[in-house]
Amino acid sequence: MIGARAIKTLLGPKWTTWARTVTHGLERPVWGNLRRTSPISPSYGFERGTPIDRFYVDRFLSARRALITGRVLEIQTTDHIRRYGMDVAKADTLDINPAFNPTYCCDLARADIVPTGQYDCFLLPNTVCCVRDLDAALGHARRVVRPGGVILVTAPGFVPLTPDVTEYWLASAEGWRVIAGRVWPDCDVSIATHGNCLAALAAMHGIAVEELTAQELELTDPRYPVMVTIECRVPN
Repeated sequence: MIGARAIKTLLGPKWTTWARTVTHGLERPVWGNLRRTSPISPSYGFERGTPIDRFYVDRFLSARRALITGRVLEIQTTDHIRRYGMDVAKADTLDINPAFNPTYCCDLARADIVPTGQYDCFLLPNTVCCVRDLDAALGHARRVVRPGGVILVTAPGFVPLTPDVTEYWLASAEGWRVIAGRVWPDCDVSIATHGNCLAALAAMHGIAVEELTAQELELTDPRYPVMVTIECRVPN
């Protein structure tokens, strides 16, 4: 009788794996046009529809419309304030790039020009991953929000890196819990993951939201965090 090692030597690794899948009734991949080393869309799916990560950003902020109220600060533009805000008294922006004409032109990690306790809500959509001095940035975010206010953060996980922007922090939910516990020890922080294996694959390939079903996108598998969302409530 030929031993397993001899069969493996005879067949080689590729055909040994094939034989193993057949013998054990294992599901075999049908690659189609996914067997490639470049993504289907190099621009995250913008030209096809809505990028996968935006589905989770939109769901997170849409569910918290009541918190995006009063005086609200957002990074770069007021797009999310205008889309999700309710009874917004004032909408301000912060960005390091003067081309966006922000209310405060500065690095969030050095945002001393922003008054303390000025805002009811601070929106940080897909921003914290790009801030080198993360602790200082999150410390300023906490400082500028009034007691009883809220900081809403979305942090990408399984998504392609942006070529023209340096991204430093792509942490798991547990990683963000460690960071939040360090920089916001007195706050009530809720952290959740969003996504699954299919959503992660779609995000990496630049497949659009419209090419998957809501059921496929809504299923959450914590092992494949396409997006991590953070809600930080500042104590009164």
